[in-house]
Amino acid sequence: MRVWIDVSNSPQVPFFRPLIALLESRGHTVDVTTRNYAQTVELLRLHDIPHEVVGPPHGGAGAWGKARAMATRLPALRRWAKRRSFDVAFSHASHELPLTARSLGVPAAYAFDYEFARVQHGLGCRAARRVVVPEAIPQERLDRLGASAGKVRRYPGLKEDYYLASFEPDSSVLDGLALDRGRVIVVMRPPPDVSLYHRHGNPLFMDVLRRLGSDPDVHVVVLPRTAEQRATVWALDLPSLVQPEQAVDAQSLVALADLVVSAGGTMNREAVALGVPVYTTFAGRVGAVDESLIRRTRLGVLSSAAELPLRKRENRARRVQRDPALLLDLMLTALEG
Repeated sequence: MRVWIDVSNSPQVPFFRPLIALLESRGHTVDVTTRNYAQTVELLRLHDIPHEVVGPPHGGAGAWGKARAMATRLPALRRWAKRRSFDVAFSHASHELPLTARSLGVPAAYAFDYEFARVQHGLGCRAARRVVVPEAIPQERLDRLGASAGKVRRYPGLKEDYYLASFEPDSSVLDGLALDRGRVIVVMRPPPDVSLYHRHGNPLFMDVLRRLGSDPDVHVVVLPRTAEQRATVWALDLPSLVQPEQAVDAQSLVALADLVVSAGGTMNREAVALGVPVYTTFAGRVGAVDESLIRRTRLGVLSSAAELPLRKRENRARRVQRDPALLLDLMLTALEG
């Protein structure tokens, strides 16, 4: 069987990495497409995942730029995929794949775990044969996206529980960034400010960054999403701030950190899955998965930089480890009628 996977953003790389390995171990052929956005291509190279860049880069923060980029990428993906005779296609929040796959008669599975990116999910859910989501997302929220109950397949827990199930951190990532293990090591991820669902300002994130970056007892590692974010962070010229020059093993960095603060979603949930204390400064509407984590006090919500607790982590929390084969088998139900 020949499988097509489109990886359009950095967090999708670790999600698909174990699924690709499982597919290949079962004797299937996997082709991966991607686009130039954030650290996606760098991470695919870092994890030795063969791939091909198809279509233009990300369209930027505005709706017009996104629409123009999609209008160019869709026919590019169609030309690329048409001559390859795929049996099935998978994506995680890459709505362009199910749209293209449907035009070619290829069954597609579309996964996501944040339901309020309504424009992209409305397109992806309607075009896909199967929609794969966490159990936490209520069906009424999916109905609004065109994902009827008959189309939906659900998995327990977090997607991060699955792709991090056998993960063991590599401590060399700390040495590679020259981090002082005697300090409180904090990992920060800026807001997804090119996403349509994140139209709110996020001054709290910058307040936290300034506080931590000025503290001599802290080493704060910032993992920017874009070149513009990288330049903004460097311009602050904060003495306790470290910013990698290229993509790094972020999962190892999170696992070895004392604290994580992120204005996005995936890195927060990776910290939860790895048993690391984590706080969110997300300024958009909170999705069902994070609502559940907040209720269970597994994810903290910051309202000011001053309230952030800074201390070395003494013990690792117990991890929930789930079999990624379950995710793959749910995606493969796209082959069913």
